[in-house]
Amino acid sequence: MPRLEFETLDKLNRHLDVSTDLNHAVFQSLDLNAVADRLATTSLQHNVLLGCEVSEALLQRFDQPAVFPTLPDVPFQMYRGALYGPDELLGGYQPGQPESYERTLDGQVYRHYVNTGKAGTQDVVTMLARRLHDHAMTDALHEFLVGRKVVAIMGGHAMRRDAPDYLKVARLSRDLVQAGYLPASGGGPGGMEATHLGAWFAARDDAELVEAVAMLSKAPLYDPMGPWLDTAAAVKQRYPLINPDDGRSLGIPTWLYGHEPPTGFATDIAKYFANSVREEGLLAIATYGVVFAPGSAGTIQEIFQDATQNHYRSFGTISPMVFLGERFWTQDKPVFPLLKQLATGHDYGQLLSVTDDRRLVMERIAAFTPETVANPVAKPVAAPPPAPAD
Repeated sequence: MPRLEFETLDKLNRHLDVSTDLNHAVFQSLDLNAVADRLATTSLQHNVLLGCEVSEALLQRFDQPAVFPTLPDVPFQMYRGALYGPDELLGGYQPGQPESYERTLDGQVYRHYVNTGKAGTQDVVTMLARRLHDHAMTDALHEFLVGRKVVAIMGGHAMRRDAPDYLKVARLSRDLVQAGYLPASGGGPGGMEATHLGAWFAARDDAELVEAVAMLSKAPLYDPMGPWLDTAAAVKQRYPLINPDDGRSLGIPTWLYGHEPPTGFATDIAKYFANSVREEGLLAIATYGVVFAPGSAGTIQEIFQDATQNHYRSFGTISPMVFLGERFWTQDKPVFPLLKQLATGHDYGQLLSVTDDRRLVMERIAAFTPETVANPVAKPVAAPPPAPAD
């Protein structure tokens, strides 16, 4: 039987309104002293306390608890119960003052990551703190994804904001949100940012999206001392997201590449220390498909990582792999012909496609549901009509 998990006091109070049974429950980063009076009349056996504030008197109320304390000198929540938001990670940044990024939570955590040895740290306490953080992040991510149809868009971090592919990816992401999907990406600049920008504009018309790209193109590539964050802030101020559900998207960045901040257009962010967990997880949750926009070594690595998951059904399912950019993926970086050969005789071979038309991408995604994996033959897709002018 699953344990009850409480990540907020509101959730705990709602439970206490109807039940006094808290046996085996998990409390995550809560100030339990705030509800000490209510806990005085509850049954508290074999609980797990993850980074909670609890007085000695209240702790005596617990019968055989497992207490996991926070560790010293760590600038991040090790047991946080929710994903990050862009304002939480980037709050405190002042447009026109690029050095102010260092004062943001994201900047502080990255500085700690660098100062403690990055991925090669030898400090056991630092390693433990990071692993516990990433474990909590995965738990929060799984809870966030319940009922959502995830399509990942993978693309290079060096994709320029003024490149045609950037606008194409943004438009595709907007299409996905409008069709009821949750776009996900690695949460950084380039093609990743385009994914979240398109989702942000799902409730707006194409002319506004084009204008936003023009505003962003004043800083076409990320430069830590340039106006990359400033232009994004200007777009968000001019085109605010009135309802998060109208433009929700999921970014999954990593502090391994923390020299590039997360995009502020992702409404929900699962940021990790361990890049291997982040990359494997991003592809694994994309149960409705993965779209590969043009990219370099990192994107190509993700292609074969996704192909491996499909090839061996590593997570018990397969999903479409759609390549956006026919010339790029068949000639410039001829990955697609090799992948077709690799997939010969395997079910996922029927779910591979390459195209320049974003409407065909949408048709390939819409033709598939995870339930079709027992007999994963996508519905026939007719030749699309001419692409729209936009």
